[in-house]
Amino acid sequence: MKPRDQNSYIQVQPLGGFDQPLTYLTDQKTRSSLKLGSLVSIRLGKRKVSGIVWSFENQNQPDKFKVRKIFSIIQSTPVITSDLMHLASWISQYYACSKESCLEAMIPAPIRDGMQAKSRRLISLEKSKVDQVPISTRATSQLKVIKFLSEHKKPINVTELIKLTSASSATITSLVKKGIVVESKEIVERTAYDDEFLDSTAKVDHSIELTNEQIRAVNEINENLNEMTFKTRLLQGVTGSGKTEVYFEAMENALKQGGSILFLVPEVTLAPQTVSRLRMRFGSEKVVVWHSHLSAGERLDAWKNVITAKSRIVVGARSAIFAPLPKLRLIIVDEEHETAYKQEDTPRYHARDIAVLRAKNTNALCLLGSATPSLESINNVNRGKYSISQLSKRVDNRELPLIHLIDMRREAEKQRTLPILSQPLVEALRERCVNNEQSILFLNRRGFNTTMLCPDCGHVERCKNCSIALTYHRTDGYLKCHLCGFRKPAPRQCKECKSFDLHRRGHGTQRIEDLVAELLPKNTIIRRVDADIMSKKNLFRETLSDFRRGKIDILVGTQMIAKGLDFPKVTLVGVIDADLPLRMEDFRASERAFQMLVQVSGRAGRGNRAGEVYIQTYAPHSPSIQYARKADLKGFVEEEMEMRREFNYPPYRHLIRHLFRSRSEAKVEFYTNKWSNLINENKVDNITIKGPAPAPIEKIKGYYRYHLFYFTDSVKKALLELGKLRQNFPLDPEVHDILDVDAHQIS
Repeated sequence: MKPRDQNSYIQVQPLGGFDQPLTYLTDQKTRSSLKLGSLVSIRLGKRKVSGIVWSFENQNQPDKFKVRKIFSIIQSTPVITSDLMHLASWISQYYACSKESCLEAMIPAPIRDGMQAKSRRLISLEKSKVDQVPISTRATSQLKVIKFLSEHKKPINVTELIKLTSASSATITSLVKKGIVVESKEIVERTAYDDEFLDSTAKVDHSIELTNEQIRAVNEINENLNEMTFKTRLLQGVTGSGKTEVYFEAMENALKQGGSILFLVPEVTLAPQTVSRLRMRFGSEKVVVWHSHLSAGERLDAWKNVITAKSRIVVGARSAIFAPLPKLRLIIVDEEHETAYKQEDTPRYHARDIAVLRAKNTNALCLLGSATPSLESINNVNRGKYSISQLSKRVDNRELPLIHLIDMRREAEKQRTLPILSQPLVEALRERCVNNEQSILFLNRRGFNTTMLCPDCGHVERCKNCSIALTYHRTDGYLKCHLCGFRKPAPRQCKECKSFDLHRRGHGTQRIEDLVAELLPKNTIIRRVDADIMSKKNLFRETLSDFRRGKIDILVGTQMIAKGLDFPKVTLVGVIDADLPLRMEDFRASERAFQMLVQVSGRAGRGNRAGEVYIQTYAPHSPSIQYARKADLKGFVEEEMEMRREFNYPPYRHLIRHLFRSRSEAKVEFYTNKWSNLINENKVDNITIKGPAPAPIEKIKGYYRYHLFYFTDSVKKALLELGKLRQNFPLDPEVHDILDVDAHQIS
């Protein structure tokens, strides 16, 4: 008698609207193929969804309800590592979001959807069958194919074969059925940045002589790595001090230990340069790219290379922190201070903080690098949570760039107008053109003009969906909203008073590009780098490649060119409207202004020629600008920390932003005030409340927004208390609320 198949019960986490694992039934055969993290197809209500095998602990049939059987195995190889499973649970609790949203962030969509690897059909001749199977002389196409294949030694792609022989697909199929030709499949791997835009000029010298500071930093980092335990180390080095070479030395050690490496960069735009250097140092196969701008096929192939340990180095932006690397030994977070590491959509994690936690869970070393570290990281160093290595000098004893502060108030008096470019900056640009040197002009605002104004009635063209002015873009003559994407043709007359005397005020990167072209010799080659012009795939990389090769004289751009890029021929950096970050309604405004100025200044003088920086400002006495001028990190930190300590702001306490939004302004104001009153009445311990108030940008994408802030010593306790109150707080269906833990963007 055949023994009856034994059933087993497993816990599956659905990826379809349910936030806890559910029990499902499997037979013995299916169970033997499953692993923790396998992707399966399950029934959830009346829907068929994907799910992650979460646990095998529930082996006995549960009581009181009928257990459904899993449909099928989508991917038996785990799509997520065990440390990421634990991390998903932690993120969902700390950042007040669903576990499902965490898993969707961790597992690329092509994997969740069961996408298969790309393959191509190959055709080759089965020589033993040629003489055995007679071919009619009238079958000229078949004979032509056989003749071609007999001369072509290697298997050939079907498409190419049809093109070269003019045969039809039916002809090929007929020969396959007869056994004269053999069909096989070849997996096609799609590798990001494996193309003509790789930076072939960025040669990596393995025999490079490290400075004494670099040697000391490498020794300190390797000591941490050799301990095989969790550590977090901050590598603070001035711009041009060779932090990247220190990273590479640490990576060499981690690879020798048999480990894998995560290398995080703040922006996708920085990935090509880093990938190019890493592939030349460690080999192309070991390095994969991981970020949200990859195609579905590139993501799938990157994931397969990582999960199989074919590639041991992952480079990418914040989402790369979830790459399923086995034997993780080293996590590098370059430019750790950057706000781009904070995810602004659910789950609202901070990749730097997650990097530290993931290193802790895997007994790895987390290495944070920056010329201008965040106050959070500096505070952790001061508290003894992080160790620190410092690089105080540039390599080859190169001098830091000479920084000139241009007081635009005096320039306005001289020119009897409000100038966009100061005379000293224009003269410096002309000098670089004569000397065949390169320049960078930085303005963190795109477009041509920032507002369209009617001077007769004061009307300003605003977005219909957001509470901001529309930006004029001269290239297409449209007014555009940079928040929601709304656009409309620029009007010829005021819609309020019908006046034709419309003025365009303010300036963006388009305006700067045109103005520089007017002021400099006609043979000067200028390129603009911003989100408007760099939407075409590979255009940004092509532009940077041309700039490095000396084909471009001046780059005009936004934050895309302000950090991390290394151009040895750049001797001049001009900062237009350096006060822009200081106008933000945010307690971090001074910190961001200081970091931005130091970082963009650091693009100058990285080669053999000395660099100069011209900072145009209407607030030259601002502390952040003065400290940036002197590159005085210590002085700035002391002053800013004192202010933060006085007001009990981060990093001394955690900040949770509670945002309410609705298409009804009256409803969102009413419920925000009602919630604030409820909290004040219940006097929640360990929470200091500020607000409520309208958000700085009160309306975005048609939603009115109000917010309030909670300052707390313990996020866990605060969320627990807020959660209890929230359960008994009836919220109108048209009003939505969002908790943003450790909020960074207060807009």
